[in-house]
Amino acid sequence: MRSPRPLHTAPLIGLALLAVTLLPAVLQAQTQPGFRTELVTDEIPVPWGMDWLPDGDLLVTNRGGQLYRVRGGELNTIEGVPQVHVNGQGGLLDIALHPDYASNGWLYLTYSSPEGGGGSHTALMRAKLQGKALVEQQVLYKGEGNTGSRAHYGSRIAFDGAGYLYFSIGERGAHFENAQQLERDGGKIYRLHDDGRIPADNPFVNTPGAKAAVFSHGHRNPQGLTVHPDTGEIWEHEHGPMGGDEINIIRAGLNYGWPLVGYGLDYNGQKLAQATSAEGMEQPVFHWDPSIAPSGMAFITSDNYGQELKGHLLVGSLKFNYMAHLVLEGNAVVASENVFPGIGRVRNIKQGPDGYMYVATEGNGILRILPE
Repeated sequence: MRSPRPLHTAPLIGLALLAVTLLPAVLQAQTQPGFRTELVTDEIPVPWGMDWLPDGDLLVTNRGGQLYRVRGGELNTIEGVPQVHVNGQGGLLDIALHPDYASNGWLYLTYSSPEGGGGSHTALMRAKLQGKALVEQQVLYKGEGNTGSRAHYGSRIAFDGAGYLYFSIGERGAHFENAQQLERDGGKIYRLHDDGRIPADNPFVNTPGAKAAVFSHGHRNPQGLTVHPDTGEIWEHEHGPMGGDEINIIRAGLNYGWPLVGYGLDYNGQKLAQATSAEGMEQPVFHWDPSIAPSGMAFITSDNYGQELKGHLLVGSLKFNYMAHLVLEGNAVVASENVFPGIGRVRNIKQGPDGYMYVATEGNGILRILPE
């Protein structure tokens, strides 16, 4: 990862890839020149969400329905996890600690909830950690319209600097229309107060029939959500179909187009979206074609990697087993490169309290990125 150059020029890192080494049941991550990886744990099959307790312990969700506390590489299982419908892309998904966790003890989870029967839908809950168990559990939001679809649950959680909680729900796969219908859950970014109350200034509070928690709509399957360190705005990325993965800046009441507007094709090669742009529908900040299957996204805000990387954006690729390194000028992506090839199916990226980037991968564990 080096200084920015314009897009469509030579790669930012033009060095040959290093060989992949197979270890028992674990893929050794390829090395990025100037950096190295350090294994945190490789005992969690699909580490989906992660966040740190004030004492430095790492909380990690496994999509299969388990919550772990990681200390010095040792795993402890947290009991009392809500009932999860493990169903394709569904399971125990994101976790985020309240910004004032040290004072109030609240942590937040998203998961595929079977409540109501007929399949499942994404839910958001909060709870407190007491010893090795979750207590005082409160479901703050549950998507309505359960379906047996195995796809597009979302779901990420982010807190902004004003005390609002944002979370995402995908349009649930076969139900594209959900994304454009304000009276239906799915294909949306939602905004709540930290206790689940609906903010009075949410954009659709006074729209008859609309879900009052909705903040933006027209999304396909958002699996990246983070806060820009300078502007405080919510940045989101979502899976397109065959091509058309997007990065968006989420603003109140805006329509991000899916499935009417988009850049990808259906998996049979046919057009899905009617156009790549339309009046009243937002264009992405950046999009990938072909698709990289993005999951996880984080800004580098610490000084640990030098000033030249500060403010840059990292996005994980499930499809190609690398991270995308994006260089920004304002809200524009001015350069892009693929880094850490072979690191594994990247499920999440977060900057830890130590200022280093942590990468959760499927099959290769959770890795900490260190400079050489």
